[in-house]
Amino acid sequence: MTAVPDASSASPAALDAPDAELALGVAAGRRRALARAITLTESTRADHRARADLLLNHLLPRTGGAIRVGISGVPGVGKSTFVEALGMMLIGRGMKVAVLAVDPSSVVSGGSILGDKTRMERLSVSEGAFIRPSPASGTLGGVAAKTREAMLLCEAAGYDVVLVETVGVGQSETAVADMTDAVVLLQLPNAGDELQAIKKGVMEIASLVVINKADTDPEAATRAQHQIVSAFRTLGLGVGRERADARVLQCSALNNTGVDALWAEVERWVADRRANGEFDARRRRQAVAWMWDLVQTRLMGSFRTHGAVRAALPGMLAEVADQRIAATAAARRLLELYATDVTRSGV
Repeated sequence: MTAVPDASSASPAALDAPDAELALGVAAGRRRALARAITLTESTRADHRARADLLLNHLLPRTGGAIRVGISGVPGVGKSTFVEALGMMLIGRGMKVAVLAVDPSSVVSGGSILGDKTRMERLSVSEGAFIRPSPASGTLGGVAAKTREAMLLCEAAGYDVVLVETVGVGQSETAVADMTDAVVLLQLPNAGDELQAIKKGVMEIASLVVINKADTDPEAATRAQHQIVSAFRTLGLGVGRERADARVLQCSALNNTGVDALWAEVERWVADRRANGEFDARRRRQAVAWMWDLVQTRLMGSFRTHGAVRAALPGMLAEVADQRIAATAAARRLLELYATDVTRSGV
């Protein structure tokens, strides 16, 4: 078995020549190098994963300096238009902006259109922006499997703000809160009764709620704003300095109105949490949670590709489907096969 490099001992000398050059390119802010580095982290090959671990560990001291913002909302709410308006405004203020956009994958073909760059015509050609669309590929939570790695690489490349545009599936998008400093939830002004059905989980992760396309129906936008403020209060969210009415805003990304006010609230949100220590504590919790997510994912991958498990799995699946064996018993037998072989190998 080929030995996997230990990322914990990574140093500049630990990288081979091509990856050392790649690291230098990322650190210099070269977009082509950044794109190649993200592609390396997205690879499913074991040797590529090992190289990506070393590369991330090498660049880790350069990360952590960006403001990380998740942009969520239902399909059609105008996330891409909003992200472009926000990105262009920030670039106009001298900031570098990275956009990690997640596109839904087809449940039939597994493919993805990856059309976010075409929807952000101005931002995609701006020197101060980097846009990376990625397919969801079945990953739950509205983000792609390697969004966290891509975010760190963007920070290492010197980007001041990282915007994570989620896939737009609604209630399942809580994962974006586990990797960002603030979450902006976009809503439509004419959502009507749907606003009353907003699930507590999504409301709780939202740092700010923005009624986008407010110009299309100002009265409906104001009603929606009041309804969401009421929902915040009902759920016990938005008290003290975090007033519910301060966390719900209106804007029109298409007309570029209200975007600057939204960013001012994001900056205030971040500043308040830096002052009380929650900002750093949140990032520490996120890093530890990410580690456990990776342990679980890689253990499951190892389990599914294990020789004895693969041999026994078809028969076990058939027995469970035909109700000839309880799912709990089948799971225990498969885990025993895996654990026995791992013990014998001395792992």
